[in-house]
Amino acid sequence: MLIRVEIPIDAPGIDALLRRTFESDGEANLIHDLREDGQITLGLVATDDEGQVVGYVAFSPVCVEGEELQWVGLAPLAVDEGWRGQGIGRQLVYEGLDSLNEFGYAAVVTLGDPKLYSRLGFEPAAKYDLHCRWPDTQQAFQLHKLAEDALDGVHGLVEYSDHFNRL
Repeated sequence: MLIRVEIPIDAPGIDALLRRTFESDGEANLIHDLREDGQITLGLVATDDEGQVVGYVAFSPVCVEGEELQWVGLAPLAVDEGWRGQGIGRQLVYEGLDSLNEFGYAAVVTLGDPKLYSRLGFEPAAKYDLHCRWPDTQQAFQLHKLAEDALDGVHGLVEYSDHFNRL
């Protein structure tokens, strides 16, 4: 298995993975639209020995109270059913966090399973007076600081791209 930055030839494999992994086509359509609009900050794939995409994670820009602060949102994270339980999701997330840190990004937010993401170093965003626009997400909306000063004077609404509103 190899984890690397996505390249254009991976798009059909990513699309197929997302359509197999999620209950609806929403995530596949989201990634297509983000890619078309140049809004994927970082996309990583896990591929098997034949080069087939078996895992994927994407990071895209977010704003806090309308301000761009070098923050990104992690979504979606997908691992093919036959490859789950091998730590691929964790490796994808860690590789993404390391790369984003090297690129100078300050923080990553995500909306997902608190048990999973807390094991990956994420904390409840509400702890820092941060929230997203979707109701009843206080526990699921989480944050991972990449820079020590990422939260200095920062609080309020974290806004994803409008593409996320179509999910």
